[in-house]
Amino acid sequence: MVDYTEGAGIQYHIHTNKDMVGRYVILPGDPGRCEKIAKYFDDAKLVAQNREFVTYTGYLDGVKVSVTSTGIGGPSAAIAMEELYKSGADTFIRVGTCGGMQLDVKGGDNIVATGAIRMEGTSREYAPIEYPAVADFDVTNALVSASRKQGFTTHVGVVQCKDSFYGQHEPEVMPVAFQLQNNWDAWIKCGALGSEMESAALFIVGGFLRARVGSVLHVVANQERAKQGLSNEQSHDTDAAIRAAIEAIRILIKEDGNKNE
Repeated sequence: MVDYTEGAGIQYHIHTNKDMVGRYVILPGDPGRCEKIAKYFDDAKLVAQNREFVTYTGYLDGVKVSVTSTGIGGPSAAIAMEELYKSGADTFIRVGTCGGMQLDVKGGDNIVATGAIRMEGTSREYAPIEYPAVADFDVTNALVSASRKQGFTTHVGVVQCKDSFYGQHEPEVMPVAFQLQNNWDAWIKCGALGSEMESAALFIVGGFLRARVGSVLHVVANQERAKQGLSNEQSHDTDAAIRAAIEAIRILIKEDGNKNE
């Protein structure tokens, strides 16, 4: 591959190298969320910033860890993971937001994704559509344990991933309204818990790279509850999902350390 950095020794998009990134990386979409997450690290420092990609690196329990924003959607998330992997990372936790789909999923809850519906385009450039987008078992278990241990309402199961935010929220105005609405109804009938935009791509790219990937999502609201005339409180504070990810990394650090003894 052509070196578009012209020998700068850093990754082209995220501007990191192997000295700048820890093995464990949290992946929010929003660059503004990185500093908030980094406050949970010891000795956190901003090490790279380019485009939508902001990276802080610090320590948890004496082990180097990082947080890198991915921007919105699968394409930029895949770029971030590819370049972080080349920078030495092998364990990733997406911390993001989503909309609830099942009626018992409410604003403020956490969802830990076990797998993702591939209704997006990025993952199709890595694997045939028949290949499932599945989270890493150990990372998922750590996230479930961490979230429930801290008393957060935690749902565990499949999420739906798409490329169009407004295709979800205003499907009736789209030229392909019939297809969007039929698919949405099918996902709900199959038990999909929430809808977001990055996990499917990250799970597929992680599988290809042989990296461990998990996803914990903060539920902002639930349009299905609104349709049914049920209460639909909104929640925009992602701290519960962040704290679940931080504790999950601590669990993984301990487990990985025990494996190496």
